[in-house]
Amino acid sequence: MGLAMADDKPAGPVETGAEMDYEEHERTYNLFLAITKYSSLIIIAILIAMAFGFFTSAGFFSSTVLFVLISALGAWLLR
Repeated sequence: MGLAMADDKPAGPVETGAEMDYEEHERTYNLFLAITKYSSLIIIAILIAMAFGFFTSAGFFSSTVLFVLISALGAWLLR
């Protein structure tokens, strides 16, 4: 009679599927890790600078300088 629409699974083992491009997988994963790492750094630096600016009498300029310093130091440490 034939195959039903939902019955088109491969009959062989999984290992016989398409070749995996492991180099591309590694590059994509490393890019994801870098984006996550540096995004976390920026978010933490923003939160610290905002707390410094709001809860002290330092002001906007000082908190901006603190944000730049934290970002630069964090990027240097995370490289």
